[in-house]
Amino acid sequence: MADHLLDHVRPYLDGNIEERIAFIRSPRWIGHHAALDAHERLADLLSRPAALRTGGLMLIGPYANGKTMVAERFAIEHLRMSPTQRVWIVQTHEGVGLANFYASVLHALKAPIGNVRDVGRKAAQLDHLLASLAPRILIFDEFHNALRGRTRDVEAIFAFLRRLGRIHDISPVLIGEVAVYDCVNATDEMASRFELCAVPRWRYDEEYLALLDSLEAALPLAKSSDLSEEDMARKIFSLSEGLIGEVVAILTKAAVVAVRSGAECISMAMIDRLGHIPLSARRQAPVREALL
Repeated sequence: MADHLLDHVRPYLDGNIEERIAFIRSPRWIGHHAALDAHERLADLLSRPAALRTGGLMLIGPYANGKTMVAERFAIEHLRMSPTQRVWIVQTHEGVGLANFYASVLHALKAPIGNVRDVGRKAAQLDHLLASLAPRILIFDEFHNALRGRTRDVEAIFAFLRRLGRIHDISPVLIGEVAVYDCVNATDEMASRFELCAVPRWRYDEEYLALLDSLEAALPLAKSSDLSEEDMARKIFSLSEGLIGEVVAILTKAAVVAVRSGAECISMAMIDRLGHIPLSARRQAPVREALL
């Protein structure tokens, strides 16, 4: 029974509805090719020898495509294996200027921030913290948030990234949209310091169909949904627009409906009833017009 499920998923069929739904909604690692490649390249940065001019990495791709999950999984795995934290994730704040950027790093390092406008004091505080904590990698999530200010502010942020390697032997990792790639590659100096690790949209191919099979095996439904069959796979691909976050969101919602309704499998009609609107169409969605 339920041979389509992974061994560790099958026992959830015996649980109550709320337990199954909690498992369906829980975050899950999806080890697709781009994610594994990014994970390996982060590991290379962590194990590199000391250097005066450290290299960095850019994880670039569209929104809702799993970049942050890759970084978080890598950081968590490192914490489990290492007695000291050498990988830190900085959530780059909305806002412009070097002071705001410093505040993002201080917040990530769990340090008091104080007067946001005092750039010199924050620079000294950061130097002290970085020398004390000795990170190996600083990951800047949603780094495109730091690129919306004046040119001189962006230049100051890039100077800080260069200083991370020269003074503290830290490899910076920039996660964001294509604007990050464009800005880094605007000068040879910065382009020479960062390698690209692309996390592109999915194409409709065998790897995408294998993704659907792996997700089906991870959702505790008693019956097979045949997600990789042509019509179903095309439907999900169209609604998700090739974004893995959207694929997971659609299937999560549909699986919850399948459990609560007793259907125990995901059908085309069920996905239609979700009323999922692709990201690119949400600005023109009828529901938006009703809000005006």
